Amino acid sequence: MLVHVSAAMSIDGYIDDREPSRLVLSSPEDLADMHAARSGCDAILVGAQTVRSDDPALLLRDPELIAQRIGEGRTPQLMRVTLTQSGDLDPSARFFDGSARTVVLTSRERAGELGARLSGCAEVAAIDRFDPPAILAALEALGVGSLFVEGGTRVLTAFLAGGTFDRLRLAIAPFFVGDTRAPRLVNAARFLNDWEHRLSLRSVRALGDVAVLDYERVRA
Repeated sequence: MLVHVSAAMSIDGYIDDREPSRLVLSSPEDLADMHAARSGCDAILVGAQTVRSDDPALLLRDPELIAQRIGEGRTPQLMRVTLTQSGDLDPSARFFDGSARTVVLTSRERAGELGARLSGCAEVAAIDRFDPPAILAALEALGVGSLFVEGGTRVLTAFLAGGTFDRLRLAIAPFFVGDTRAPRLVNAARFLNDWEHRLSLRSVRALGDVAVLDYERVRA
């Protein structure tokens, strides 16, 4: 499976602050480019904390991108995917509004109860582990050939630390957050791509006032 990881952060590495409203890190130009990149994938993955805190719809809005997908014989919208160990998801969230095929990955112990609670809102699939290989295997079984991973911190850490990605799109906003209690791009971990195993930098772009770095992981 082709895995794209996309994230936006402040200069000092934070993907949000601690205010109730979501911190805007992207410029309009960056958002348009990110949506274009997103539209090329079959599914988009975010963690349950992102669903709870940001209430994202994760839908394509650009008619041209939607028409392009339809012209390629694909669904108008990407499959939306989240994963939860606690099962703490609200069926009234925009993520479950019926605008796109929606899948929740959870443990076998939670699958029955969660499936009943989200009946008509989402498909619930059981997984034995919450690591990227198990997640990708479950999605491949659902017909996903390419995945767009957007966060939050725990999900980004899992995919980036293990090198379970092919491309990384990193947008850097021109300001600092400076709050050590705010969520960072990644948690502390042992990363496969350390100083001896570098990513390949494919491009650096200025999109409005945001710098976008496009990396590719060189597989052994």
